[in-house]
Amino acid sequence: MNRKKLTTVLMFAFLPMMGVGLLMHCCGGTTSIEETDPTAKLTGFLFGAGAMLIPLLAVVFTQLIFKEPVLRGLGISFKINRWWWIGWLLMPVVTLAVLGVSLLMPGAQWTTEGEAVEAAMQQMPGLGPWGIIAVTMASGLLSGVTVNAVFAFGEEIAWRGFLVKELKGKKLLSAAMIIGVVWGLWHFPLILNGHNYPDHPVAGVFMMVLMCLVFTPILLYFRQKSGSVVVSAIMHGTFNAVVGVSILFVTPYNDLLVGGVGLAGIVVLLAVDVCLFLYDRFVAKERLFTSEL
Repeated sequence: MNRKKLTTVLMFAFLPMMGVGLLMHCCGGTTSIEETDPTAKLTGFLFGAGAMLIPLLAVVFTQLIFKEPVLRGLGISFKINRWWWIGWLLMPVVTLAVLGVSLLMPGAQWTTEGEAVEAAMQQMPGLGPWGIIAVTMASGLLSGVTVNAVFAFGEEIAWRGFLVKELKGKKLLSAAMIIGVVWGLWHFPLILNGHNYPDHPVAGVFMMVLMCLVFTPILLYFRQKSGSVVVSAIMHGTFNAVVGVSILFVTPYNDLLVGGVGLAGIVVLLAVDVCLFLYDRFVAKERLFTSEL
């Protein structure tokens, strides 16, 4: 582990992110799903999308400063294997599970009313709720493996690429805990601007860390199994594209309880962690969870 490199890449990742958060606040932008002002939402979207590229730039600058190949050795490979397909298709399954758990949360219930639902029905007339879910999932799968994957790669090359290389020698679970905390805390300027937790921005910072802690073992496991950080980018991008389904038909909206970044999402992702651990322990020929990176 090169502590100077780690400090450098984290500095380049966190400081610009704090600047983005400040600018976003000054410009009145927000990524809150409850925001009705289209200008504020567009501004927030642009800041949010741009922020995803900051870790990539942090890695590039750090590699240049330490006179190392910019992206070589960070797990970039396009040799497709079955883990690419499993990881990609797992995200809609996770989202449907999150929807189910969200409906089990105190006070939550299924609804076909509300601005978001009405807007979806106007865009897809003639389709019932499950038809809308199916179309949204299909479009999410497409965007998840294309444009969303490109932006998600901006983060993944740092968290599941650069950090994996620098944490070589650590056990997968230990590395996942470190990466999960870093990844979660990195989001805090956006969270404080209403991203994901519009009603609880301060508590949302801690919830985001928890969510990243339970999501990281999944992304890291597939990154190692597939041999490519591109797979974690596809999974990350697809999750972002389809996870909105988990709250679309749920009322009332409680940002700490329902949805992919709420308690429901944390529970489901933790369950997937357990399933992967059991698979790795009793089925897989190569045990990754207890081996070194």
